Amino acid sequence: MKQYLVVGLGRFGSSIAETLYKADESVLALDIDEEIIQEAINNDIVDNAVEIDATDEKSLQDLGINNFDVAFVCVGTNIQASILITLTLKEMGIKRVICKAVTKAHGKVLKKIGADEVVFPEIYMGKRVALAEMETNIIEHMKFSEEFLIIEIKAPASFVNRSLIELDLRKDYNANIIAIRRERGDAVLSPNATTKIFEGDTLIVATDGRTAKKLEELK
Repeated sequence: MKQYLVVGLGRFGSSIAETLYKADESVLALDIDEEIIQEAINNDIVDNAVEIDATDEKSLQDLGINNFDVAFVCVGTNIQASILITLTLKEMGIKRVICKAVTKAHGKVLKKIGADEVVFPEIYMGKRVALAEMETNIIEHMKFSEEFLIIEIKAPASFVNRSLIELDLRKDYNANIIAIRRERGDAVLSPNATTKIFEGDTLIVATDGRTAKKLEELK
Protein backbone atom coordinates (compact mmCIF):
# COMPACT_ATOMS: atom_id res chain seq x y z
CA MET A 1 0.00 0.00 0.00
CA LYS A 2 1.24 3.47 -0.90
CA GLN A 3 1.82 6.00 1.84
CA TYR A 4 0.41 9.49 1.25
CA LEU A 5 1.42 12.77 2.85
CA VAL A 6 -0.80 15.86 2.80
CA VAL A 7 0.82 19.15 3.84
CA GLY A 8 -1.66 21.90 4.62
CA LEU A 9 -5.26 21.32 5.73
CA GLY A 10 -7.08 24.17 4.06
CA ARG A 11 -10.13 23.37 1.94
CA PHE A 12 -8.07 21.79 -0.83
CA GLY A 13 -5.78 19.80 1.45
CA SER A 14 -8.66 18.64 3.65
CA SER A 15 -10.53 17.40 0.60
CA ILE A 16 -7.53 15.37 -0.55
CA ALA A 17 -6.84 13.98 2.92
CA GLU A 18 -10.48 13.00 3.47
CA THR A 19 -10.74 11.33 0.07
CA LEU A 20 -7.64 9.23 0.75
CA TYR A 21 -8.74 8.43 4.30
CA LYS A 22 -12.26 7.37 3.26
CA ALA A 23 -10.69 5.11 0.62
CA ASP A 24 -8.76 3.33 3.42
CA GLU A 25 -5.41 4.59 2.15
CA SER A 26 -2.48 5.25 4.48
CA VAL A 27 -2.39 9.04 4.86
CA LEU A 28 -0.64 11.44 7.22
CA ALA A 29 -1.74 15.09 7.32
CA LEU A 30 0.46 17.96 8.47
CA ASP A 31 -0.43 21.52 9.37
CA ILE A 32 1.21 24.27 11.40
CA ASP A 33 -2.06 25.15 13.18
CA GLU A 34 -2.98 22.95 16.16
CA GLU A 35 -6.68 23.91 15.99
CA ILE A 36 -6.91 22.90 12.34
CA ILE A 37 -5.31 19.55 13.13
CA GLN A 38 -7.74 18.90 15.98
CA GLU A 39 -10.71 19.97 13.86
CA ALA A 40 -9.70 17.58 11.06
CA ILE A 41 -9.52 14.68 13.52
CA ASN A 42 -12.80 15.63 15.25
CA ASN A 43 -14.61 15.88 11.90
CA ASP A 44 -13.31 12.48 10.77
CA ILE A 45 -11.42 14.00 7.85
CA VAL A 46 -8.32 12.02 8.77
CA ASP A 47 -7.23 10.02 11.80
CA ASN A 48 -3.49 10.61 11.57
CA ALA A 49 -2.49 14.26 11.67
CA VAL A 50 0.45 16.12 13.19
CA GLU A 51 1.02 19.75 14.09
CA ILE A 52 4.33 20.66 12.49
CA ASP A 53 6.16 23.42 10.65
CA ALA A 54 6.74 21.60 7.37
CA THR A 55 9.42 24.09 6.34
CA ASP A 56 11.61 22.61 9.10
CA GLU A 57 13.58 19.80 7.45
CA LYS A 58 14.66 18.24 10.76
CA SER A 59 11.05 17.96 11.95
CA LEU A 60 10.14 16.21 8.71
CA GLN A 61 13.08 13.84 9.08
CA ASP A 62 12.03 13.00 12.65
CA LEU A 63 8.62 11.94 11.29
CA GLY A 64 10.22 9.62 8.73
CA ILE A 65 8.76 11.57 5.81
CA ASN A 66 11.29 10.06 3.39
CA ASN A 67 9.34 6.78 3.59
CA PHE A 68 6.26 8.27 1.91
CA ASP A 69 5.48 7.55 -1.75
CA VAL A 70 3.34 10.57 -2.66
CA ALA A 71 3.14 14.04 -1.11
CA PHE A 72 0.51 16.72 -1.72
CA VAL A 73 1.73 20.22 -0.93
CA CYS A 74 -1.48 22.17 -0.38
CA VAL A 75 0.02 25.35 1.05
CA GLY A 76 -1.23 28.07 -1.25
CA THR A 77 -1.27 31.53 0.32
CA ASN A 78 2.28 31.30 1.70
CA ILE A 79 4.11 30.89 -1.59
CA GLN A 80 7.57 30.95 0.00
CA ALA A 81 6.63 28.10 2.36
CA SER A 82 5.09 26.14 -0.53
CA ILE A 83 8.32 26.38 -2.53
CA LEU A 84 10.55 25.50 0.42
CA ILE A 85 8.43 22.49 1.43
CA THR A 86 8.36 21.19 -2.14
CA LEU A 87 12.13 21.51 -2.49
CA THR A 88 12.72 19.80 0.86
CA LEU A 89 10.40 16.89 0.09
CA LYS A 90 12.09 16.26 -3.25
CA GLU A 91 15.53 16.40 -1.64
CA MET A 92 14.34 13.90 0.97
CA GLY A 93 13.51 11.43 -1.77
CA ILE A 94 9.71 11.58 -2.04
CA LYS A 95 8.94 9.82 -5.32
CA ARG A 96 6.03 12.00 -6.38
CA VAL A 97 5.21 15.51 -5.17
CA ILE A 98 1.97 17.17 -6.29
CA CYS A 99 1.62 20.86 -5.50
CA LYS A 100 -1.13 23.44 -5.34
CA ALA A 101 -0.28 26.74 -7.02
CA VAL A 102 -2.13 30.03 -6.82
CA THR A 103 -0.56 31.76 -9.83
CA LYS A 104 1.08 30.67 -13.06
CA ALA A 105 4.40 32.12 -11.85
CA HIS A 106 4.10 30.14 -8.62
CA GLY A 107 3.43 26.98 -10.62
CA LYS A 108 6.39 27.63 -12.90
CA VAL A 109 8.75 27.89 -9.94
CA LEU A 110 7.36 24.70 -8.39
CA LYS A 111 7.97 22.80 -11.64
CA LYS A 112 11.51 24.14 -11.89
CA ILE A 113 12.42 22.93 -8.39
CA GLY A 114 11.11 19.44 -9.03
CA ALA A 115 7.35 19.26 -8.47
CA ASP A 116 6.03 16.29 -10.43
CA GLU A 117 2.62 17.88 -10.95
CA VAL A 118 1.18 21.33 -10.32
CA VAL A 119 -2.55 21.95 -9.97
CA PHE A 120 -4.53 25.20 -9.93
CA PRO A 121 -7.72 24.51 -7.93
CA GLU A 122 -9.21 28.00 -8.35
CA ILE A 123 -8.81 27.93 -12.14
CA TYR A 124 -10.16 24.39 -12.27
CA MET A 125 -13.25 25.26 -10.22
CA GLY A 126 -13.79 28.43 -12.21
CA LYS A 127 -14.01 26.41 -15.42
CA ARG A 128 -16.43 23.94 -13.83
CA VAL A 129 -18.73 26.71 -12.61
CA ALA A 130 -18.70 28.44 -16.02
CA LEU A 131 -19.48 25.18 -17.85
CA ALA A 132 -22.34 24.41 -15.49
CA GLU A 133 -23.79 27.91 -15.94
CA MET A 134 -23.70 27.52 -19.74
CA GLU A 135 -25.75 24.33 -19.28
CA THR A 136 -23.38 22.34 -21.44
CA ASN A 137 -23.87 18.57 -21.52
CA ILE A 138 -20.24 18.02 -20.59
CA ILE A 139 -19.83 18.12 -16.83
CA GLU A 140 -16.12 17.35 -16.61
CA HIS A 141 -13.21 16.21 -18.72
CA MET A 142 -9.69 14.95 -18.24
CA LYS A 143 -7.37 15.69 -21.14
CA PHE A 144 -4.44 13.36 -21.76
CA SER A 145 -3.68 14.57 -25.30
CA GLU A 146 -5.50 16.02 -28.32
CA GLU A 147 -6.36 12.44 -29.32
CA PHE A 148 -7.50 11.12 -25.95
CA LEU A 149 -9.96 12.58 -23.46
CA ILE A 150 -12.11 11.13 -20.72
CA ILE A 151 -15.30 13.15 -20.38
CA GLU A 152 -18.22 13.02 -17.96
CA ILE A 153 -21.43 13.85 -19.81
CA LYS A 154 -25.14 13.92 -19.04
CA ALA A 155 -26.93 11.19 -21.00
CA PRO A 156 -28.60 12.84 -24.03
CA ALA A 157 -32.32 12.14 -24.43
CA SER A 158 -31.54 10.28 -27.66
CA PHE A 159 -29.52 7.71 -25.64
CA VAL A 160 -32.21 6.99 -23.02
CA ASN A 161 -33.64 3.44 -22.90
CA ARG A 162 -31.14 2.23 -25.47
CA SER A 163 -28.38 -0.33 -24.90
CA LEU A 164 -24.73 0.28 -25.73
CA ILE A 165 -24.90 -2.17 -28.62
CA GLU A 166 -27.84 -0.23 -30.07
CA LEU A 167 -25.99 3.06 -29.78
CA ASP A 168 -22.73 1.67 -31.20
CA LEU A 169 -20.78 4.76 -30.17
CA ARG A 170 -17.48 3.24 -31.23
CA LYS A 171 -18.64 3.10 -34.84
CA ASP A 172 -20.53 6.39 -35.03
CA TYR A 173 -18.48 8.55 -32.67
CA ASN A 174 -15.14 6.81 -32.08
CA ALA A 175 -16.08 6.74 -28.39
CA ASN A 176 -16.42 4.16 -25.63
CA ILE A 177 -18.60 4.38 -22.52
CA ILE A 178 -16.32 3.08 -19.77
CA ALA A 179 -18.65 3.66 -16.81
CA ILE A 180 -22.16 4.89 -15.97
CA ARG A 181 -23.28 6.69 -12.82
CA ARG A 182 -26.98 6.28 -12.13
CA GLU A 183 -29.07 9.19 -10.83
CA ARG A 184 -29.56 7.47 -7.47
CA GLY A 185 -25.80 7.18 -7.03
CA ASP A 186 -25.10 3.61 -8.16
CA ALA A 187 -22.25 3.05 -10.61
CA VAL A 188 -21.89 0.59 -13.47
CA LEU A 189 -18.21 -0.05 -14.11
CA SER A 190 -17.15 -1.54 -17.46
CA PRO A 191 -20.73 -1.78 -18.81
CA ASN A 192 -21.37 -4.55 -21.32
CA ALA A 193 -23.09 -4.37 -24.71
CA THR A 194 -26.56 -5.01 -23.27
CA THR A 195 -26.33 -2.34 -20.56
CA LYS A 196 -29.10 0.24 -20.98
CA ILE A 197 -28.88 3.95 -20.41
CA PHE A 198 -31.59 5.59 -18.35
CA GLU A 199 -32.79 9.15 -17.88
CA GLY A 200 -30.59 11.00 -15.39
CA ASP A 201 -27.53 8.83 -16.06
CA THR A 202 -24.07 10.36 -16.24
CA LEU A 203 -21.75 8.72 -18.76
CA ILE A 204 -17.97 8.50 -18.46
CA VAL A 205 -16.70 8.34 -22.02
CA ALA A 206 -13.26 7.78 -23.54
CA THR A 207 -13.02 9.74 -26.76
CA ASP A 208 -11.12 12.46 -28.64
CA GLY A 209 -11.50 16.23 -28.78
CA ARG A 210 -13.48 16.33 -32.00
CA THR A 211 -15.93 13.66 -30.84
CA ALA A 212 -16.36 15.34 -27.46
CA LYS A 213 -17.74 18.42 -29.23
CA LYS A 214 -20.17 16.25 -31.21
CA LEU A 215 -21.38 14.50 -28.07
CA GLU A 216 -21.88 17.86 -26.37
CA GLU A 217 -24.27 18.90 -29.14
CA LEU A 218 -26.47 15.79 -28.85
CA LYS A 219 -29.96 16.22 -27.42
